[in-house]
Amino acid sequence: MRKGKLIVFEGIDGSGKTIQVNLLADYLKAKNIPFEIISFPRYENNLYGKLIRRYLEGEFGSLQEVNPYLVALAYADDRVLAKDLIRGWLNDGKVVIANRYVSSSKAHLGANLAEEKRQEFINWIEQLEYQTNKIPRENLTIFLKLEPKIGQQNILDENELDIHEGDLGYQTKTDKIYQELAASPNWYTVNCMGSGKMRMPEDIHQEIVKLLHSNMLLLLEK
Repeated sequence: MRKGKLIVFEGIDGSGKTIQVNLLADYLKAKNIPFEIISFPRYENNLYGKLIRRYLEGEFGSLQEVNPYLVALAYADDRVLAKDLIRGWLNDGKVVIANRYVSSSKAHLGANLAEEKRQEFINWIEQLEYQTNKIPRENLTIFLKLEPKIGQQNILDENELDIHEGDLGYQTKTDKIYQELAASPNWYTVNCMGSGKMRMPEDIHQEIVKLLHSNMLLLLEK
């Protein structure tokens, strides 16, 4: 049996990750390609996810008051609890679509560090998640690039903002880190902006499908 693929969607808050995950899931279902979806953090699934929600609601202090290394442990432990599930899906030959993964911690938590300290933090995350915790490595990361102001407005239209979402400067730093990460192998940037506004979700989806086919990540299609 062909081993499955782990495809990750990343981007700042409000960049449309959930919409694109669902559109890709609909596409795979229509093509009879077996798939699973997992979203991180899993807020209500385990102790660590619930702890992350409390952090994002500001219970433990502002962004400047909470050490990102400590917060990263909660995010990492949430993924540790899911690693056997993900590995099982991959061994079953399924496409696994992840809404956020390891790079989310690198970008969102790294944004709270001075620029000269970020690479050390990113290296630490790599060691923690892949070497110590031994979670599965992603095959492809799709970075949905969107102007931070647009992303923040998208969230305001639907929800109250958490301590990450409510700080535009923080989102701008997060976007900068994502752009740097996107220069890595197996990363692809999808520009979600067009003519000064966000592109239509279906238009973005079609670009993603072409990208996946061109990289031979949908070979399970029947």
